[in-house]
Amino acid sequence: MLSDFETFEFLFESLCIRDLRVYAESIDGNVYHYRDKNGLEIDAIIQLADGRWGAVEIKLGGSEIEEASEKLLKLQKVVDTAKMNGPTFLMVLTGTEYAFRMKNGVFVVPLGCLKN
Repeated sequence: MLSDFETFEFLFESLCIRDLRVYAESIDGNVYHYRDKNGLEIDAIIQLADGRWGAVEIKLGGSEIEEASEKLLKLQKVVDTAKMNGPTFLMVLTGTEYAFRMKNGVFVVPLGCLKN
């Protein structure tokens, strides 16, 4: 795995989606994938039964966090808030060690923090 980083990233993303589904289902939520006609793609949209939702980009390494947060902010801008609420949160789920909130408001959360 260490010699094939791309495959390792796909496996990490699958693991994260599985965990997100387990946690979302425990609070009556669902996890979806998002892709629009303009090519914007988001790894996970978590939607709760009451209509609240959040967007998650999954990145294994810290070097991709900035780019992922920009994608999430782009999604936030294209949401038609006349038809639905904006996201409750934007999060980059990572394989890094520390959780923090970026200056732009996006949360950066290591996978290990989901258990709490």
